[in-house]
Amino acid sequence: MSIKVKKKLSYFGAIGKRKESVALVRLYLVNNKKEVTVDKKSDFKIKKGEIYVNRKKISEYFPLPSQKASYLLPLKVCDSEDRFAISIITKGGGKNGQLDAVVLGLARALEKVDDSYRPILKKNGLLTRDSRIRERRKVGTGGRARRKKQSPKR
Repeated sequence: MSIKVKKKLSYFGAIGKRKESVALVRLYLVNNKKEVTVDKKSDFKIKKGEIYVNRKKISEYFPLPSQKASYLLPLKVCDSEDRFAISIITKGGGKNGQLDAVVLGLARALEKVDDSYRPILKKNGLLTRDSRIRERRKVGTGGRARRKKQSPKR
């Protein structure tokens, strides 16, 4: 006879994807404590209202103002800017693909926090995954997807 033990949920997690990029987003609940320990092995801590991407502040990882507006949009729409300590791990692709993956991951995690956020996020198009991916390389195209081999002139 086995007994199931319920763990107290300390964060809401979600995954966002775009092109080759994947972002694992965790929204940590910060109650009375001033900071949350994310990784117990290395003693990595995040304060309430801070966002870290691959252990760097998000303002260092995505420094442009347009990028800042993009990653803060899901939080602003739900009025949750300083409510969580946010940790994000992102891999693959380039910076823009990673940014879009982060935005989708944040929106999905916020949806898990409260179901009433879903219509707001949906209306702003934040829960839609951009399905465009790299086209595969075809045989006989000289290393590219659509390139045709050059035919001789005579």
